Amino acid sequence: QLKRLADFQQRHANEAPAMLEKLQQAVINNENVFATLMDAVRYCSLGQISNALFEVGGEYRRSM
Repeated sequence: QLKRLADFQQRHANEAPAMLEKLQQAVINNENVFATLMDAVRYCSLGQISNALFEVGGEYRRSM
């Protein structure tokens, strides 16, 4: 799985940064994130997307 992830990230190394930036801007501008997220998953891994969202929104912690 790690090899497949590295191959995926290498194949999309040119497109991923722009898609992550677009996703972050959608969050910052309070836009519909779902549509942008569906585009981002074609070029970015779950970890890349999670880190990008964490940078702009922080981590969700459920109150107990």
